[in-house]
Amino acid sequence: LPLSPPPPPSRRRTVAELTVLVLAVGAVLALRGRSTATGGVDALVSTAPVLIGVIAALVLMRLSPIVPRLAARPAARTAGLTGFLSLARAGRAPSTAGLPLLALVVALTTASFGGSVLAGVAAARDHAALTAVGAEARISADKPLPEALRRAAGKVPGVENAVPLRIDVQAADDNGPPLYLVIADAEAYARLARATGLGAFPAQDLADPGGDRPLPALVSPHFLTRFGRAPMALQPEFGQLVIRPETVRADTPAQPGGDFVVVDAGSVARRYPDTYRDPATGPSVLLLSGRSLDTGALRTAVRAHTPGSLSVRLALRSAVRDGFADSPLQQGAIRLYTAAVAAGAGFALLALLLSLLQAAPQRGQLLARLRTMGMAPAQGRWLLVLEALPPALLAAVGGALAGVATIRLLGPGTDLTALALPGTSGGGAADTVRLHTDPASLLLPSAGVVALALAVALAQVWLSGRRLESTELRAGDTR
Repeated sequence: LPLSPPPPPSRRRTVAELTVLVLAVGAVLALRGRSTATGGVDALVSTAPVLIGVIAALVLMRLSPIVPRLAARPAARTAGLTGFLSLARAGRAPSTAGLPLLALVVALTTASFGGSVLAGVAAARDHAALTAVGAEARISADKPLPEALRRAAGKVPGVENAVPLRIDVQAADDNGPPLYLVIADAEAYARLARATGLGAFPAQDLADPGGDRPLPALVSPHFLTRFGRAPMALQPEFGQLVIRPETVRADTPAQPGGDFVVVDAGSVARRYPDTYRDPATGPSVLLLSGRSLDTGALRTAVRAHTPGSLSVRLALRSAVRDGFADSPLQQGAIRLYTAAVAAGAGFALLALLLSLLQAAPQRGQLLARLRTMGMAPAQGRWLLVLEALPPALLAAVGGALAGVATIRLLGPGTDLTALALPGTSGGGAADTVRLHTDPASLLLPSAGVVALALAVALAQVWLSGRRLESTELRAGDTR
């Protein structure tokens, strides 16, 4: 076997690669400097993932023969020849072998970028729906909810937590925004906060200290900014309630993002055993959580147990989330990104498959020659697998790293608010939906490339094992 390296690339190829590299780097730097949130259609913004993929592919094309050669040196000192032969063959591949690598890296970068956009949009919509509802479902009314309605809603299939609570609006003395007093069972409310991920806290933080001491409360950061940590007297319907800030959370299921105070319902009932337990002042809000909540059964339960004199509102997280994708703009954009991801992954797999099939006759002839020299079938299988792995791994790792670089470079200036949450301005930093790295979008296409390379190599070993050496080694065959 001739194991000498192929001749170095020509000067024309070097000049062409450097020219493309300089142009791509300059375009990415210009795009990075002016941000992508400029509005309208921008060709530079649209081609940014491809430009970064081209940069990574050109670098990897130069490294592709070097890495197997370096790995072949320690493999040459091992007892077996399979690893050395596979790495040596990969290291002496002709310069045209880098063209599939170029297509693979660009396609994987595009697929990773599009998948991260889709994942970021989905995550933003899911979080916005959660903060709008506070749980998977919210049942509220201007008057206390009937006990039969609360029991029926808690028995709906898929409901894991059903937390009744009271929300009293308190007028603050500083003429600021209203202050919401939330009264709920500490244990049940803590479970709900952990299930929803909105301000999880230990239930013992709201335990009644006893006597006339102020009740510990869960408060928002803005509450501390307005009133500090000193005890404060509130005036709900049942009497004066003195609270003391104990735990601070930015969100809470009953009132996400607002100025809130949460106290334990059991502690309040012990302080006011007569007035608080009055049915006329019972809980008017019911929050429900569960991973597979049956929304149809919940609607039926609400209709069946709501008196005609009571107006009950049912808010579903799933319905709010679906409402963000109702407009044709959002639907068309999501379909476009989905098609881009599918096309990028498809082109990557097609480029790999064609490159492997193009070299299949040579590999089959090599196996036949080695079998005539006494190589075992298992050794031939490992030879083809190890020969297919270096370019596939290089393309997979390069595509994933290029995807990460693309998102890191373009993420701070990419505003997905208009795509994810129509009707919101996204002017504030906290309300802007930015592009973030999605591990699944980076790893799944790359893993598919490696899996396909292994599958093709194993399939070729199986097919070549069914053929006779005389068939593969015909006289005059120039493969």
